[in-house]
Amino acid sequence: MAVSASQVKELREMTGAGMLDCKKALDATNGDFDKAIDWLREKGISKAKKKEARVAAEGLTNIYTEGDTAVILEVNSETDFVAKNDNFKELIDTIGKCLIHNEVNTLEEANKLVVDGKTIDELVIDATAKIGEKITLRRFSRITKDSNDVFGAYIHMGGKISVLSVIKGASSEVARDVSMHAAAMNPKYIKISDVPEKELEHERKVLTEEAMNEGKPKEIAEKMVAGRLKKFYKEVCLEEQPFIKDDSIDVKTYIKNSGGELISLVRYEVGEGIVKETTSFKDEVMSQVNNS
Repeated sequence: MAVSASQVKELREMTGAGMLDCKKALDATNGDFDKAIDWLREKGISKAKKKEARVAAEGLTNIYTEGDTAVILEVNSETDFVAKNDNFKELIDTIGKCLIHNEVNTLEEANKLVVDGKTIDELVIDATAKIGEKITLRRFSRITKDSNDVFGAYIHMGGKISVLSVIKGASSEVARDVSMHAAAMNPKYIKISDVPEKELEHERKVLTEEAMNEGKPKEIAEKMVAGRLKKFYKEVCLEEQPFIKDDSIDVKTYIKNSGGELISLVRYEVGEGIVKETTSFKDEVMSQVNNS
């Protein structure tokens, strides 16, 4: 298939590789972006990986705790301007406090909860009508802990990122530090055993091809792959990452030295995984003029 200039440009933005190399990669893989990225990595041309998610939607995340129960949630709006609206923030507070006091696990159950005579779904619809933008309760996690555990709640950039951890045997300050680290470093998994075997095998294959293409003997290449897998784990696994406040130890060691054990961690970033069509400011204004 013929590779377009826009495809080459997109791959270049994703990987940082040169335009000619990107074209070669796409030609070699029939335009398959995932395979093209692997092709570049195997040739040692690019170390960059495809971003796991495109952040596009606006809104806020927040955390609510009461006793041994906590809720982390995300509510979306169409623009960042609306996300700063007091009515929007009040809606999030209403939903969060309602979820704290009601044992629900799914969005369907949450939307049926009643607050002052109206369901959460109806409150969201009312807010959409009042504010003038589509608003949605996108996701939430309701977490309960044992009395000996502690919550670590960290909210970054006014609610653009929220992280909620549960740690056993340590202080809430330690738990908050771990959540702060996760907010900054965005680990994909908690521990090495969480990495799916399929993903691990894929990474091992790419690293092996990369080492072999560097002209290394097989036995040397295997040792190189083992070392590079450790680096891979440090990139994607929370416990293996150098701790943000003291990079001489990893997060796992920091928790252990504090007498703790990580039970769970949830990280929400506004809009992650949502692909949103972008419109230029000029086009947006003209659209409003034409529709007025």
